[in-house]
Amino acid sequence: MVNVIGLGYIGLPTALMLASHGVEVAGTDYNEELVKTLNSGHVTFKEHGLDELLRDAIKAGIQFTTEYQETDIYVVSVPTPYDKFSKKIDAKYVLSAVQDVMKKALFGATVVIESTISPGTIDRMVRPALKAGGRMDLHLVHAPERIIPGNMVYELLHNNRTIGADDRDTGEKIRSLYASFCQGEIVVTDIRTAEMSKVVENTYRAVNIAFANELAKICRHDGMDVYEIIRICNMHPRVNILQPGPGVGGHCISVDPWFLVGDYPSLAKVIDESMRTNDAMPAFVLHRVYDIMREQGMKDLGRVGLYGLTYKENVDDMRESPTLQLLESQEKHLGEPLKVYDPLIAEDVVENQYHDLDEFLDAVDLVVVMVGHDEIRENREKMKNKVVLDTRNVCGGGCYHL
Repeated sequence: MVNVIGLGYIGLPTALMLASHGVEVAGTDYNEELVKTLNSGHVTFKEHGLDELLRDAIKAGIQFTTEYQETDIYVVSVPTPYDKFSKKIDAKYVLSAVQDVMKKALFGATVVIESTISPGTIDRMVRPALKAGGRMDLHLVHAPERIIPGNMVYELLHNNRTIGADDRDTGEKIRSLYASFCQGEIVVTDIRTAEMSKVVENTYRAVNIAFANELAKICRHDGMDVYEIIRICNMHPRVNILQPGPGVGGHCISVDPWFLVGDYPSLAKVIDESMRTNDAMPAFVLHRVYDIMREQGMKDLGRVGLYGLTYKENVDDMRESPTLQLLESQEKHLGEPLKVYDPLIAEDVVENQYHDLDEFLDAVDLVVVMVGHDEIRENREKMKNKVVLDTRNVCGGGCYHL
């Protein structure tokens, strides 16, 4: 049996995928309500194909529980936040999971860390925990996840994977486990290389986005169209500039690069500046709103609305959302809360939140498109009489941009 620890955005799809491909699986999470929901046959977040995957996994016999299992393979998929002051990883959830695993694991069991961690975390923190707990018999593996909300099921099946292990036999054992469903190439390497590779992948994208955001500011300063410039530049076979936006969210690109800054502060200068550039974008959007209001002669901040609460289009994931960052910045300046609407967020999570597009648009004069959900792309005509600041380049001409 494989015991998957943590049934969130990564752990749940992984557990379901393993179970639906013939692996005996128990999914463990301390959240009793989450476990109860899964046992009732319902998913805990929206994701294309996840409902069907849950049904397949239940038919295959998957178990959901709050208890750790006595077995020989564990897959740990718990959050890895960072300390916003030191920029170093906060591995408390990983360490807590490992400590609980040690109480149940069979002799010689393998513990697979899927959570994204900074290079050296297993050597510096996890191995000492095993030693302190008298469980040096356990084998450690790092198999970082490589999926994104909105396309999780497809990417679990098709993305390449990396397995970092201390020895080839352990690596091949876990490679075979993932090969039960993964159709991509699975590379076996050492643990530290696996740790570094995952962080570097997300850091590359963060730096590229920061470059695009800086271009947007330069082009705004001199009245140039940044989107047209990027489109033309990307026609070059060796150029691939990403798109600018109102900030970076999610639990990968907005968090993982800080691990390198925290661990290598005197070396990660470009990364540090790139992350600060991205983190400053919500405030930049807020300044654009003020500039547009002055230009349009608008005085009522209460008639400004933010479209989108999630961190990317067509998902219900709000982790590190640029909209939430913007609202926090607005609150710090003691400004009146802006109106907010997102078709994928049913519960009230912020003040002045609307749950109907037409009611939202009737209540505002200036719309700030923070997220390019399909809904807004399909209803662009409804904003024709509004002032629009389009941070995602979904509305075409006639709008303000970054």
